[in-house]
Amino acid sequence: MMDFKKFWTKNSLISLGLGQFLSLLITATGFASSELAKKGINAPTSQSFLNYVFLVIVYGSILLYRRQPLKAKWYYYILLGLVDVEANFLIVKAYQYTSLTSVMLLDCWSIPCVMLLTWIFLKAKYRYKKITGVIVCIAGLVLVVFSDVHAGDNAGGSNPRKGDILVIAGATLYAFSNVSEEFLVKNADREELMAMLGLFGGIISAIQITVLERNELKSIHWSAGAAFPFFGFSLAMFLFYSLVPVLLKINGSTMLNLSLLTSDMWSVLIRIFAYHEKVDWMYYLAFGTVVAGIVIYSIGYGDEDQHPPNAVEEPLAISHDEEASSANHNKGAVAGTSKTWVA
Repeated sequence: MMDFKKFWTKNSLISLGLGQFLSLLITATGFASSELAKKGINAPTSQSFLNYVFLVIVYGSILLYRRQPLKAKWYYYILLGLVDVEANFLIVKAYQYTSLTSVMLLDCWSIPCVMLLTWIFLKAKYRYKKITGVIVCIAGLVLVVFSDVHAGDNAGGSNPRKGDILVIAGATLYAFSNVSEEFLVKNADREELMAMLGLFGGIISAIQITVLERNELKSIHWSAGAAFPFFGFSLAMFLFYSLVPVLLKINGSTMLNLSLLTSDMWSVLIRIFAYHEKVDWMYYLAFGTVVAGIVIYSIGYGDEDQHPPNAVEEPLAISHDEEASSANHNKGAVAGTSKTWVA
């Protein structure tokens, strides 16, 4: 009974509910991207641009109202913006070549990437049950690729293998983005993170649109059928970006990516009922394997430390003199690290 109460803590319930809402938002963006791809609209960077505009307007206004200096150095946000823009570009581009289900399932690749990055940079430690669960999930990812080849992409796009590669590359970049956001939201400020990500993400997106997508945007006939999924994608992304730091602060990057795995279920339902498409039998095997991996990973989750100490007590943008004067006081502490033992 004590173990049950320990598992169902307030933070666990909030994380579960918030994670599933984020999963639904991801499914909505996938549905919108797939609809735009079917209409021949190939403007992946433009789809994400409005999201960054919304972020800088809403959270930038909060930052200007506060009139406080940045807690993290500005070039951290430039790197984060670049990685985030390219991750969105690769994932949305993948819808031109592969199926909605494949994109959702292959996004699971971000989980082992996040675990590796948190282990390296945030000093998180994962025991054998967690590692076993991730390995089983990766086995499911391999089955997804085989299922695309086996099905011959009957309803999944023009080049499923190319699409799968784009998704895996995008998921890897998402892992870098998620871990960076976790570090910044725990050591800087949520509103600052969203505002600066919106600012630099918007600038980088605008440059990329000018270079790659200007002609594509001119050729689009903006009917209601095209405008609705385009703006719906941006709104869903804005809500997703706004809520992700909340979950990252409570339970971290790995929990975020695990929660998003349930979007696979919603994507299959969309593919069956909205697109009236048949799902290859190997997808069910792949999905079952991924679910088994999640179950293995989830065993003993209640024993995980939900509140690791912040990586730094001081703002990130401290001077060299301040850093030197506090070295003896914080002996043994490493900036940018937080230790989390995962049972």
